[in-house]
Amino acid sequence: MLAEEIVTPSPILPVAPQTNPQPVSRHGAVPVLGRKTQSSKTNWVTTSFMAAFHVLAVAALFMFTWKALFCFLVLWLIAINMGIGMGYHRLLTHRGYRTPKWVEYFLSVCGTLSLEGGPIFWVATHRVHHQLTDREGDPHTPHDGGWWAHAGWILSGDALHQETALMARYAPDLAKDRFQVWLSKYHYIPLIVVGLGLLAFGGWSCVMWGIFLRVALGLHATWLVNSATHMWGSKRFPTRDESRNNWWVALVTGGEGWHNNHHAHPVSVRHGLTWWEFDLNYYGIWLLERMGLATQVKVAQFDPNDPRPAGAA
Repeated sequence: MLAEEIVTPSPILPVAPQTNPQPVSRHGAVPVLGRKTQSSKTNWVTTSFMAAFHVLAVAALFMFTWKALFCFLVLWLIAINMGIGMGYHRLLTHRGYRTPKWVEYFLSVCGTLSLEGGPIFWVATHRVHHQLTDREGDPHTPHDGGWWAHAGWILSGDALHQETALMARYAPDLAKDRFQVWLSKYHYIPLIVVGLGLLAFGGWSCVMWGIFLRVALGLHATWLVNSATHMWGSKRFPTRDESRNNWWVALVTGGEGWHNNHHAHPVSVRHGLTWWEFDLNYYGIWLLERMGLATQVKVAQFDPNDPRPAGAA
């Protein structure tokens, strides 16, 4: 059984000082991570790739095979649940648990298969989001529009996937790790390798379902956490933001949709705090702990009679 700890509001890692000032948003507080400004312009490289993946995702629907569906489901579990939920989010961003380095690296590689950027970019952006949630400087708040929060922030503004030095201000722990720096720079390589493996395993139908359809739908599933869970759903905890618990977003993301719970207890690896709040990503971490591969696991204690975040005054 997991050792439970009372988890207090997020210990976001300290921001390292910059020796060379970098461009900041019009608010002067954070690097331009996608923040909407009057000068925001379409990033045509990113937009072109996204458009191509979506077109090919539609084409994949006409190439159905059971083997292709199998590839889709397995890679969804690996990329979205293990990579993004367990890896990028609950391990790398919030350090809700610890693992041996090889497990951390494996989960990081899984995260790149979602085509959501390398670990340094993803972690830095999400830490800024938690520091400035639904306030000036939040890279993807619905206060700038629902579409902006969902995908506009990715399609417009500067592309900072390769700006490791700039992003390191918000992910100094990862920037000191040579493997994470390398993976952040070449985050597209694992997806190419998997694509070639699918081609050899099951032909083009497996590539279309396991890469293009799966990536396109996975992107929208993750983006719904940025948009939908800050607009629709219930608010169990009185957090100082618009985070909501949304069951259908939780269903497609493996528990990330219990977003109000998460913003109240950011370090907790468990987002679904009641028996009916299904949280597949937490169960994966629970399994790692049972196998001796996860330690210092932080789990929020929830008292249904006291809706305040644990540790709140």
